[in-house]
Amino acid sequence: MGTLSIEEKRKVRKPLLWVGIASIIMTFAGLTSGYIVSRTALLAENSWLIFELPVHFYWSTAAIVLSSITMAWAKSSAKKDQSKNVQVALLLTLALGLLFTWFQYLGSQDLVLRNLNFVGVNTAVSWVYVIAGLHWLHIISGIIVLIVTFLRSLNGAYSSADHHGLDISAIYWHFLDLLWLFLFLFLVFIR
Repeated sequence: MGTLSIEEKRKVRKPLLWVGIASIIMTFAGLTSGYIVSRTALLAENSWLIFELPVHFYWSTAAIVLSSITMAWAKSSAKKDQSKNVQVALLLTLALGLLFTWFQYLGSQDLVLRNLNFVGVNTAVSWVYVIAGLHWLHIISGIIVLIVTFLRSLNGAYSSADHHGLDISAIYWHFLDLLWLFLFLFLVFIR
């Protein structure tokens, strides 16, 4: 069996991305379902700890929302053959992704400073660590994708005629943004 042509590779990338996204959705659906079941049982026993999320989680949410806007700017610029704008927009998206990660780290440090540790305090705290931490790992993969996409943009890889790789990166990044928004709102409103 021979190797796939570039066109054949392109045809399989997007469906594979959607399969990956579906598996991530299923993972977080399981986690949020487990959170709800655990919360319901422990609320009945009056042993579910209700605590404020770190303010850094709010700041990280703003950073990731802004990063989706800059990613949309990168895609729009590619379609207009504005390669410098693509590079600037991708660099901003990357910087905002790193800022999101930094705020998430500061948020976890805030929890530790409030003696809300991963284990030993309350199941509610552990759930926040698991949900936010697993999303953080996916963000790291998204940052790697952004770095590769940015480096390819420096070589003029994206134009109005060919922006497939940028499209794939944008789908994944926007998904991570929407996933965090869902998780953040879930943790804010379902305490």
